[in-house]
Amino acid sequence: MDVLIRLYASYRETAGMDRVTLPLSDGAVVADAVAALLAAAPALPRDFKPHLIAVNEEFGNLAYPLSDGDDVAFYPPVSGGVDVWVGTEEIDVGETADAVRRAFNGAVVTFEGTTRDNTAGRPVLRLEYEADERMAAKVIAQILEETMARFDIPAMSARHRIGRLEIGDVSLVVAAGAPHRLEAFLAGLYVVDRIKHVVPVWKKEHFADGEVWVGAACDPETHALHLSEAPYAGFLAEREGSASHVHAHAHV
Repeated sequence: MDVLIRLYASYRETAGMDRVTLPLSDGAVVADAVAALLAAAPALPRDFKPHLIAVNEEFGNLAYPLSDGDDVAFYPPVSGGVDVWVGTEEIDVGETADAVRRAFNGAVVTFEGTTRDNTAGRPVLRLEYEADERMAAKVIAQILEETMARFDIPAMSARHRIGRLEIGDVSLVVAAGAPHRLEAFLAGLYVVDRIKHVVPVWKKEHFADGEVWVGAACDPETHALHLSEAPYAGFLAEREGSASHVHAHAHV
């Protein structure tokens, strides 16, 4: 079977390529793909271990099983880390935005997700969010690191509130800081979509005549389709397919 490996930032520069298609044996896992990549890209250090791994837009690890045609992305650590918080306290929107302010950032874009008073016309009394705070924070941090690598922006921050929220309360704040506004706007939208689709947070909507749990995550096929049709899809396709990158196909 063949899998596509995509490399970002320092990994791309060290390897001298941004992508490579590698043949692997049936039953291979990500660790086998790393071994094949080292053979195809000798400039990478022999102890190379990806900091962050995504398979078909889903986060994975070295033991993650692969199938023919899979898209595997390796992301390096983000310089300075990312700023993430998940908890029951009210979110300080200004603090979230300040976390991404840099002298070299000409744009700071902030998104606020607020509790609305209806769903499809049905009056909502309040919301209740539930999550494993540590796991939710870990996945959000992974999303921010992935986004910073894919959109080439230097700073991102996210806050997700859980517990009981009243109408008008802020449940999610995402801030993106970048030298230019386009990347900041699109990266912020991408993060919000990824959080909505893959972070293990569950929402209960309370109505006057009942209540219902709404799972935040969706199936991988629906998620991939949404990403491919979103406003940032063309931007990422152009950036990641740019002729300025070195493209390579190798067989080992």
